[in-house]
Amino acid sequence: MKKNHSLLIFCALVLLAAAHPLCLGQTKVAQEPIDQYVVEVFEDSKGKLWFGTLSKGVAFYDGKKLSYLSTKQGLIGNAVVSIVEDRKGNMWFGTQSGLSKYDGKTFTNFSRKDGLMNNQVSDVLIDKKGNIWVGTWGGVFRLNGSTFSSFPLPIPNLQLLSYQTTMNWVTEIMEDKKGNIWFCRDGYGACKFDGKSFTHFTKKDGLASNNVQAIQEDNQGNIWFGSRITEKDNPDPKSRTGDGGLSRYDGKKIIQYPAVKGLSKNETYAIHAGRSGKIWIGANRVGVYCYDGKKFTLYSETDRADLMPYGYGIQAILEDRKGRIWFGLSGGLFRLKDSKIVHVSEAGPWE
Repeated sequence: MKKNHSLLIFCALVLLAAAHPLCLGQTKVAQEPIDQYVVEVFEDSKGKLWFGTLSKGVAFYDGKKLSYLSTKQGLIGNAVVSIVEDRKGNMWFGTQSGLSKYDGKTFTNFSRKDGLMNNQVSDVLIDKKGNIWVGTWGGVFRLNGSTFSSFPLPIPNLQLLSYQTTMNWVTEIMEDKKGNIWFCRDGYGACKFDGKSFTHFTKKDGLASNNVQAIQEDNQGNIWFGSRITEKDNPDPKSRTGDGGLSRYDGKKIIQYPAVKGLSKNETYAIHAGRSGKIWIGANRVGVYCYDGKKFTLYSETDRADLMPYGYGIQAILEDRKGRIWFGLSGGLFRLKDSKIVHVSEAGPWE
């Protein structure tokens, strides 16, 4: 259900550094956006919806009203890029300033002093055994009690471009149905850890790009990868084109979709395996695709194109328990309503 977490997040942080967080219970303007950038959407065990923003902390909707938690209440940072819930109902927030655990009343924060060698968290996974994995811009860490230990990932044999500098950025972590842990990396492709050894998946194996931003497993056990274009980091603006987009691993081979507009030579930051078995895919500047196992259906009509001057920058997708489809975008929070991608302000529409 994740997200993803693109370089756009990093750039937006610079632009929004001076933005002020909202306080819990603050009076809100009816049509005010939840935030300019919504980069994570999560539903907890009680049905509460959580939204990670880049400047206002985390917003949550309890079915009646929208509220915020920010540094003012104890959150370690206001750029929240990952949200998970543990077995005890504690909420964990990965931010660009470290990691926070929230028990419903108070925060416990983790940063460099606790062994988290890089405070720029990109993803958090709590696996079936209760282990907490933290992906950062400087590798992977596991929480052991109250301190972190590094979990080194092997480096695949591939040739990097001279300007690539983000290879240690672990963009997303996923556990599959068999208990394997998958790590997405921005420059080193993806790798699967079976508890003993690693298996690498790179462009030479069929991935659209080695800059992997998103991963999901579908009901049939297929692994879907979303990638960005490596060449976008080229200092020469005229050379920022290349391969990227959607790939699917069926256990034997990796398949791409060059015939579908926006799913190749493009960027995919968010993939979500819905409750109904459908796969939702964000296609940068194109829209959102829904794959039902046979065909891709594009949704691109929106009521607020003005909020997306550069097109669809889809950072997160979620289908909640009521079947509502939510999108976190560079442009705010949106949802699918009557085949249209509709903006959701602080006042809704929620239903």
